[in-house]
Amino acid sequence: MLPGFLAKVVESLLGREGRSLHLKAAGGATVVLAVTMLMGSWAVVAAERGAPGAGITTYPKALWWSVETATTVGYGDLYPVTLGGRIVATVVMAVGITTYGMVTAAIATWFVGREQKRQGHLRAAAEAAERAAHRMCDETALALHERFDRLERALARHDGGGGGHG
Repeated sequence: MLPGFLAKVVESLLGREGRSLHLKAAGGATVVLAVTMLMGSWAVVAAERGAPGAGITTYPKALWWSVETATTVGYGDLYPVTLGGRIVATVVMAVGITTYGMVTAAIATWFVGREQKRQGHLRAAAEAAERAAHRMCDETALALHERFDRLERALARHDGGGGGHG
């Protein structure tokens, strides 16, 4: 049941064609983090079992420790005392820090991309408005030229056909 669910989660996060590279990377890193936390919890229990002063002796405690380690919260309530446990802790920390950095970068890139798209739309609208204003000016100038031409013709007929009034 669980492997099928994990496969669907991985497919959902990584399998979309339209997704950008940074979202795929963040999704992949999240999957790697989840697997690292689950496997790290198992590994730290195995490494700490039977060690004097060990506090991480059950899988539920190890899961809690794994979450607080991956998020770098580190309350200090649970910590490995063996070399093997500390190596597992180092891996969980490194993967957690990397994942949260990638997710943060993906979110920031998404916001920047949306703003750039909005700026592009605004720029396109301003350019269209400017073109429309130029077109309107050109049409107005043409209409004025035609009107002046009619007035000049009318004045020329009036001056030429009147026989020198004055």
